[in-house]
Amino acid sequence: MFSNDRQMNGQPRQRSAPDTAQLPPGGNRKQRFTRRLRTAWRESWEEGGFLYQRWEEIFQARNASWHEIAPWIKAAGLLAGISFLVIAVDTAGDITGGVLKGLSDVPASGIGDGAGLWGTVDHPIRVFLAEQAAHLAVAPGALYAFWQLTGLLSLVGGFLGNAGAHITWALFGCSGLAMVWSASPTGGRAVATGLAAFMWALASIVALRGLTLRPIVHNHPPQWQFNPAIHLDAAIPAPTPTGDDFGDAPDTIRPLQR
Repeated sequence: MFSNDRQMNGQPRQRSAPDTAQLPPGGNRKQRFTRRLRTAWRESWEEGGFLYQRWEEIFQARNASWHEIAPWIKAAGLLAGISFLVIAVDTAGDITGGVLKGLSDVPASGIGDGAGLWGTVDHPIRVFLAEQAAHLAVAPGALYAFWQLTGLLSLVGGFLGNAGAHITWALFGCSGLAMVWSASPTGGRAVATGLAAFMWALASIVALRGLTLRPIVHNHPPQWQFNPAIHLDAAIPAPTPTGDDFGDAPDTIRPLQR
């Protein structure tokens, strides 16, 4: 069926112009921009595109060495590590400040009478800290609480195998023995210090778990192999001529002819 663009009287049919008033201003421009944006996004993910190459570099970075990783991945990793370090340091500073402020607000604890085995060790430490706190701008209870917190953290950290916690536990025990020796009565000073040493040694079974004095020997296979071999460069003499042709030999004796 054919279409006819002429009216009944033979005159050409007038085509109506599109109603541009209904289109929003700038609508065609937005459509062209959206189309171009979609095209650019699709082409960037095709083989050889910008995003395709970046994704391949990220995928290959899992098994590549540091020198083989793309520079932009190194820069992003370093920036993320520095940002995490700054946040961690700031958070640790806030936590440490809060703990120290809480310890400063701890009321002064009683010195006690020093009865019993634990009192024999704990009483001299309280007395020593109270005497030293009189010359400092901190409460005796805060010093004692900080000393206990240090011992608890080093005990738990040493049990988990942390090398720094092992060192802290050793310093904690030595400082405790020094305080007991300094503040104990003169007649029982040696016994109180020895009792404190035994208690510290028993607690060290837990705190120094996994610590050994034996050197750790790592047996790694050699990266190169030595194969001894002797190479001799010897000259092979030329073969002697065969037959009865002795004419060319100057120092030969010809056989006698009859």
